[in-house]
Amino acid sequence: MRPVAECATVRYAEADELAAALPGAEVLFVHDFMSAAVPGAWYAADRLRWVHVGATGVDAVMFDELIASEVVVTNTRGIFDAPIAEYVLAQILNFAKDLPESLRLQQRHVWRHRESERVAGASALVVGTGSIGRAIARLLRAAGMRVRGLGRTARADDPDFGVVGTDLFAELPAADYVIAVAPLTSRTRRLFDARAFAAMKPHARFINVGRGELVVTDDLVAALRTGSLAGAALDVVDPEPLPAGHVLWDLPNVHVTPHNSGDFRGWRDEIVTAFADNLRKWIDGRPLDNVVDKRLGYVPS
Repeated sequence: MRPVAECATVRYAEADELAAALPGAEVLFVHDFMSAAVPGAWYAADRLRWVHVGATGVDAVMFDELIASEVVVTNTRGIFDAPIAEYVLAQILNFAKDLPESLRLQQRHVWRHRESERVAGASALVVGTGSIGRAIARLLRAAGMRVRGLGRTARADDPDFGVVGTDLFAELPAADYVIAVAPLTSRTRRLFDARAFAAMKPHARFINVGRGELVVTDDLVAALRTGSLAGAALDVVDPEPLPAGHVLWDLPNVHVTPHNSGDFRGWRDEIVTAFADNLRKWIDGRPLDNVVDKRLGYVPS
């Protein structure tokens, strides 16, 4: 934070200290993007003009009072795109090559010849066409997969997705892999429910790197248990953190990671650097990077 401290007076606050620290502050850097502290401390924001979130998703600060205010919201779009795309490809390879079973056999010292699936030629539906979705699409296409996108606007000549559709239920039946990376908004909350999972191929795999609340967890569990869905890789869950006794931990066709798909070594430094660069623009009166459309809940492409 040294570059920030050189051009601004900096106050640090934990969640329970935020209300006491906000009076007089013009800029709020929400370093903990999962924190729910901002709505409860909003009454103390008497001079606030700009909120920056140290992540791509800004759902934790999209409450009515902030949306209705003149306060500008920005995010840290771009830093996590490539790492999350790598995570998605890794999970697809994990499923296709059944690496967990190979490890189990190795641990038992069992030499058993097995066949695996091809990744090239498989179809992927990326639900969410922002910068992370685009990075995923580019990497999966480089691996030989057939990729389509699902977004707000239909198009047939997208440079990354090729085809972008708008009807989830028209797209789901053709996909071998469904990747959820959409921002969490009122339109996408609980998007993946029993009806959505029933529309997928029985051999399809579901990968969630967006938000846990995109999914109705009980419906996902039911689909996995009945075999109407072949597997799931979940970097985000609802509830989060996943309770120790939750059934998702033990389902054999589920891979759970603790919301770290984008957390490469050095990411903390990079989100602070991105904020410091944006702060310099704000001080100089230049346009800010990654301004969120508060009506939509994300940075428009």
